[in-house]
Parts: sequence; C-alpha cells; structure tokens
Amino acid sequence: MGAGHSHRLYRHAHSPVHALPPQCKLVAVLGFVLLVVATPREAVWAFGLYAALLAGVAALARVPAAFVARRLVLEVPFVAFAVLLPLVAEGPYTEVAGLSLSQSGLWGAWNILAKGTLGVAASVLLAATTELREVLLGLQRLRLPPLLVQIASFMIRYGDVIAGEMRRMRIARESRGFEARGPRQWGVLATSAGALFIRSYERGERVHLAMVSRGYTGTMPVIDESLSTAADWRRAAVLPLLALAVCLLGRWYA
Repeated sequence: MGAGHSHRLYRHAHSPVHALPPQCKLVAVLGFVLLVVATPREAVWAFGLYAALLAGVAALARVPAAFVARRLVLEVPFVAFAVLLPLVAEGPYTEVAGLSLSQSGLWGAWNILAKGTLGVAASVLLAATTELREVLLGLQRLRLPPLLVQIASFMIRYGDVIAGEMRRMRIARESRGFEARGPRQWGVLATSAGALFIRSYERGERVHLAMVSRGYTGTMPVIDESLSTAADWRRAAVLPLLALAVCLLGRWYA
C-alpha cells in the first residue's frame, strides 16, 4: 500500500521526529490536540507553553518556522469567523479601539484562534515529518477499519488523476470558446461534473477488476510493517505528557 510520491506538505529531513514510526506520531498529535482543546480558554499562558512545545518539536524536526507559518493559511476561514464573534455575540460589552465588543465574543474568538492555530500547527508538523504512505501504514497499525484505510489510500493515489482529468476538461472547454461568466453557463459546468463522475466511476471499475485479476481479496498487502518499540512510544509520549502537565496546571489556576 503506497501513495506513490511525497505530498507537498512533507519536508524531507533526517531527524528524530522523522524517524519515529507513524503510529506513534499519530497518537502523540491526537493526544496533544485533545489536551489543548481541554484547556480552559482563560489560561492564556498555557497556550503560550503549548506553542513553545510545538516550536521545540519543529526545531528537533528541522522544520523552519516560515514553512509552518505559510501553511497556517488553512485556518483563514476560522479566523474570519472568530473576528466576527465579538461583533455579534451578546453579553457585557467593553470598548476596544473605539468599538463596543462583547466580552464573551472576545473570549470565544480567542478560544477559536488559540486552539485552532495550535491544532493546525501540530497537523502541519505531522504532515511535514510523515509521508502519506507512512500515515496510512500508521493507521493500519493502529487497527483502524481496513476499509476506511483503503478508501483513504485510493483517495490519495487517484486524487491527482482526477485533478488531471478536470484540468483536461477545462482546457477542452476553453479551447471551444467557453467562459463561465454567469448562471447561464452553470448547465455546462454541471454537465462536465456529471461526465467527470461517470469517468471516475468507470475508472474505479477498471481498477477494481485489474486488482481482482491479480489476486485482490479485500485487503492490501503491507510492504513495511512499521513496527514500533517501547523506546519509540516513550519518545513520542514526551509531547503529550508535557501537554498534560500544562493542561492540568491550566485547569488548576484558571
């Protein structure tokens, strides 16, 4: 089972974080994110410590801060939502730069920004140090339902194929003078989407028949078992354990 090539978020390097088995990194990141979410929003200092922990992981993994910052644009929609909260939320109001803002809205915006940014940053670091093929192997080693792992594998493997098909269809439309200027052209776009669905379905049927003819029985062979040792789990546990200490202190002093 493999993805065939590295994804754009992956940054090749030789570091202790890259060397960890993928299942260890997946559990560590999940535990870290859950602890961040469980931290009271009033413990502002705790989120600074979480950011410092991620900065330490990034330094250990040799991932530049600029690399992570550029990929934090994924949370822009959440940032836009958080900015609106102080304007629409109810409750006591306070004056900030001449604007009357809801105090509960300000806390809600801070909660979304802090926890969302830390969660996205942790995910970016995971993607930067783990190839997609290794992520799938890690999910399999964690005993996730095999069907879900296979679906994710095929999505990754054939995502670029479908994107290439969409690009060729767009070029074909434009070469015939088509331009999507308004609702009148939506019918053509809907027809193209239907054609793309049919082509993808037919391609999936052909791929499945080819796999069955080669002995596919419902499970994918695993080339690399990605076995983990107790030492690997201890190293991966450092991040969530430190986060647990911060979370407990945050709940105690909040």
